[in-house]
Amino acid sequence: MLRFKILASTIPLVLAAFLARGDLVAGTHPCISTGETSVQIATMPWQAQSHVSFTSDPLQATVRVQIVDSADTADFVVLDDVDAAEPDACPVTAATRFIRIADTSASSEPVIYLSEEGDADYRIFVKSRSFTARDAAALIVSAHSRSPARMAAASL
Repeated sequence: MLRFKILASTIPLVLAAFLARGDLVAGTHPCISTGETSVQIATMPWQAQSHVSFTSDPLQATVRVQIVDSADTADFVVLDDVDAAEPDACPVTAATRFIRIADTSASSEPVIYLSEEGDADYRIFVKSRSFTARDAAALIVSAHSRSPARMAAASL
């Protein structure tokens, strides 16, 4: 009986640990490795350390991202033609930054205008089964948003 009580008391703790890390969601999560850390789209809302949002109005954007037709003209390229992701391609460590794509924008967070034409701060090329153009734009902007000068210049 004592074993059953111990087992019953540990199940909620194990479940809470999995939920905190977001491991119950199957599959890979869009992420990029940047030097000694990685930037990953959060699977759970409370994981996010920063947010980005998208707008359809270029005047409201702080960052403009263009979807291009060629990998040669892109600043950031996402290609995957493999059936499974590499297990160590984007490890989660203490230095991993989690981001979330928000529905509304905050004044201190990047607001991305995603377009196939026009002047842009970043150009992306995406051919992927696991990444969308929005995922790629959110990751590249978040990876570079540590620079306040870059954000201030983008908002002018």
